[in-house]
Amino acid sequence: MPILDVTMKVCSFLPAATSMIYQMGLEEVLCGVTFECPSDKPKVVRSYLENNHYSSAEIDKLVSESKQKEQSLYYIDEELLQQIAPDIIFTQDVCDVCQISTSYVERAIYKLKKQPLIIPLLPRTLDDVYENAVTIAKAIGKEEAAYHLIAQLKKRTDYILDKLREHNAPLKRVMILEWLDPIYNCGHWIPYQIARAGGVDMLSNPAGYSIVTPWKKIVQYNPEVLVMAPCGFNVKRASVEIEKLTQLEGWNNLKAVENNTVYIADADLFTCPSLHLVDGIELLASLFHPGIFPLAGQFKSKCIALDKIPVVNSK
Repeated sequence: MPILDVTMKVCSFLPAATSMIYQMGLEEVLCGVTFECPSDKPKVVRSYLENNHYSSAEIDKLVSESKQKEQSLYYIDEELLQQIAPDIIFTQDVCDVCQISTSYVERAIYKLKKQPLIIPLLPRTLDDVYENAVTIAKAIGKEEAAYHLIAQLKKRTDYILDKLREHNAPLKRVMILEWLDPIYNCGHWIPYQIARAGGVDMLSNPAGYSIVTPWKKIVQYNPEVLVMAPCGFNVKRASVEIEKLTQLEGWNNLKAVENNTVYIADADLFTCPSLHLVDGIELLASLFHPGIFPLAGQFKSKCIALDKIPVVNSK
């Protein structure tokens, strides 16, 4: 088994890559991360939005304005980056809104004496996320760590599918929202999570970007289960804005509302393309088919039913 080269210096400029590095036990080589990463390593990437408490609508407005002006919401602590002098930087090319882009990083490293290897990750599907883990581990020289972890994760998802077949469970008509104001459907890998949990989201965009979705279309679709996981929000943060939906015309007529199957969940189980997406699949299986998959204790702080939250003036 190859020994981890601890002299290697790695920076991860996206939380998903940082999370996978830790899950694979390769954090010894990690020397720099972003302000959002689940790590105590030096924060090299910062955002102009951090430590602010903007609403969903305000964030959407700021993002739109930054796109029009072709300005990034993120920046690099160049002095810190020079001190670290990394050998490898993992970046992403999925969403300039969620994380710093590869093109911005390429401009920032121009001043470095030693040019690091930039490895962009571009996941679109769940299988792509698995492949990203292999790419990360291979670059660090520990490819087998990825294969070992992925094999364990696939056993967990295979178990869900086997139980669904065993119970002849019907697909649940569901919807996951990636943003609340305006309302966005779900895209990229999330529809694949839904499928592996025994559901189908006919308003989703598999392997593509989430898009603004008219409320009338959602009312017409009438999901049996509705899960709100706004990108970057946890349960507490998302709960503050739930009123934006509950006051919309037709809300009380939704099948999910009538059946008390509306949930708010931590976005990191869905919108962050790490291997914790498998945790998200297990959570969804419990929400879609609670009679088959009891809710695990680990999810009780990461998901809450809407009827457990006080709602004001819903129509």
